Amino acid sequence: MSDDTIEFFDASEAQSDSDWLTVMDEIGEETGYFEKLGARHTAFFSDQGPVLLVTFETMAGIRSAGGPQMPLGYQVAAPRGWSSLAIVAHDRTWYRDHSVWGYIDRLIDDAFFEDFDRVVFYGAGMGGYGAAAFSVAAPGATVLALAPQATLAPETAEWDRRFLAARRFDFTSRFGYAPDMTEGCAQAFILYDPAQQVDAVHAALFRGPHVVKLRARNIGRDPQGELARMGALRPLLDAACTGTLDAHRFYRLWRARRSHAPYLGRLAARVQGQKRPARLVQTLRAALAQVEHPRLRQALTEAEAALGRQRPDRARRHTAD
Repeated sequence: MSDDTIEFFDASEAQSDSDWLTVMDEIGEETGYFEKLGARHTAFFSDQGPVLLVTFETMAGIRSAGGPQMPLGYQVAAPRGWSSLAIVAHDRTWYRDHSVWGYIDRLIDDAFFEDFDRVVFYGAGMGGYGAAAFSVAAPGATVLALAPQATLAPETAEWDRRFLAARRFDFTSRFGYAPDMTEGCAQAFILYDPAQQVDAVHAALFRGPHVVKLRARNIGRDPQGELARMGALRPLLDAACTGTLDAHRFYRLWRARRSHAPYLGRLAARVQGQKRPARLVQTLRAALAQVEHPRLRQALTEAEAALGRQRPDRARRHTAD
């Protein structure tokens, strides 16, 4: 399918969240459907082609991203002639809602996923949990989850105190423990930052021959945002949807960090915390060789000055000894 046969939709005219839901409902009539799933979730389906990208997103994330204010899955899939299904949470629900479960059950009963040649489940953070947990609905699918939670059930994940309010949700019944739900997948790619200790513990709970760990050290707490700003997110999703994603492909895309100033700044901050000024100067010089940025330049000036002050002090102490 060529781009000139696809009508691209835009919801940016919406002012309030209520307006956005109304606009999305109108768009859904044209491209597939837009369905309310209880009071806290909606589903948007765009019927385009034999590849299906299923994304777990939030209304706030879609609307704050700017641009057309369409689900990320639609923005990635539509230009390629692929279908997309976005499960949109209106707030921080972790998709633990009987209305969502019932909707997924209906898709299973209707053999919905069997209509597609390839199915990919994607999400980040809370959405990563959703992508992994509901992938059980489509055996043989591919999962790409960025910094997903395995569960927030306190008896299993009491060490994760970031989302205490979510502990009121039921993570032990239907579609509950995400690592178990991925066992029928062809592959589950779990991307995380090993320097983020809690994310790393969640990632460690995903085990099995179908699990591929993608370690993105120093990507920080928002891997989706960082990959998007590096220009690596859409190629990563493209690779998942074309069946070409593997660890080698990811690490080639991950090289974009070498010219990404925010990443280099975080790396320098970590080195600075080690109290090793010579290494900090070396790190900043290497960073500036990749990308010129005023904050990195200022940091290098300050680091070189600090190193210069330290060396005479060391020389005086050595002479005194």
